[in-house]
Amino acid sequence: MDFNLKKLTSDAGVFFTRAVQFTEEKLGSAEKTELDAHLENLIARADCTKNWTEKIFRQTEVLLQPNPIDHTGARIEEFFYEKLDKKIPSRTTNGELLGQYMLDAAKDFGPGTPYGSTLITVGEYQRRLGGAEREFLQTSAINFLTPLRNFLEGDWRTISKERRLLENRRLDLDICKARVKKAKQAEAKAALWSEEVDKAEQELRVAQTEFDRQAEVTRLLLEGISSTHVNHLRCLHEFVEAQATYYAQCHQYMQELQKELSSANSDMYPNSFASNVNPSTSASCPSPISSATLPGVSPPGLASTSTPGSAREPSGPLKIQDVQPPSTGHRKAKVLYDYDAHDTSELSLLADELITVYTVPGMDPDWLVGERGNQKGKVPVTYLELLS
Repeated sequence: MDFNLKKLTSDAGVFFTRAVQFTEEKLGSAEKTELDAHLENLIARADCTKNWTEKIFRQTEVLLQPNPIDHTGARIEEFFYEKLDKKIPSRTTNGELLGQYMLDAAKDFGPGTPYGSTLITVGEYQRRLGGAEREFLQTSAINFLTPLRNFLEGDWRTISKERRLLENRRLDLDICKARVKKAKQAEAKAALWSEEVDKAEQELRVAQTEFDRQAEVTRLLLEGISSTHVNHLRCLHEFVEAQATYYAQCHQYMQELQKELSSANSDMYPNSFASNVNPSTSASCPSPISSATLPGVSPPGLASTSTPGSAREPSGPLKIQDVQPPSTGHRKAKVLYDYDAHDTSELSLLADELITVYTVPGMDPDWLVGERGNQKGKVPVTYLELLS
């Protein structure tokens, strides 16, 4: 108990004298030992590395797991598994969950219905996309996030500890320098303080030795930042490689999905409607699926970008009165947006109404002939949802 009390008292005294020295330096009333320029540059570079590594690490975490609630829960789960020294289980991604919901919905809607069979196809590919995402998250966490975290929680803590120790050694050195200076001034005045001067100079030599030793240790640690940059560079390349693999897989899956949907759609609907697909458009832009061939899909953006003027036939207005409805191939369609006819050959539309539509040979693929009772006229495909 006596020993602990003495140590506590001694530590408190050291802390107090360091605090006084630090305050006097800030006020400009005490001299401060400056570090050499090389060490100062290493410290500045280390601080820069720490700050940017921390920002990159946090933002990468947000990129890989954007939901802050899920992110917090995941970090807590990882902490407990690390403490228990057990492997962290893989989590179901949002894509996999969406795919499973689609498959379950298809069972209730009926796998044999057009909607149900399409849900099954899309659901399977959503699960594949989710699996690719999970693999990307795991690879990125191991190859990129973990090394950055190890630096921040390991190497940087060691560097920070040694830097704090170096600062304490510097304060002790400056305290000893101040004592020697005061002792010499008193010796010059009283001519009987030689013993006090010798003691102060001895303490100064010890403090200088400890400061130099600690400065060398800190310098060696800070010079290791260069190897840290090399390691993080390699990890960055692996992260980009994982991203490239992930996006390539997603692109491949989406292309396959579009081919399957297009193939299923051509089998599902009559050939008269399949002929509405513009071959030149499909060849130049294979990625999007035409809203004219995929029932129930007609994004509003198409209505705003595809103006009736641009979709109108260049060969002149069609004589609607001469058009006869085919014996087969006519269907019901739901109007998605209001449309005002631009001439007598077109039919004005009201949102949510149902009309009968069909195509005729030689007609622009972006248009259909619509009938509402005794009224007949051309209607733009992008304003319709074709019903089965």
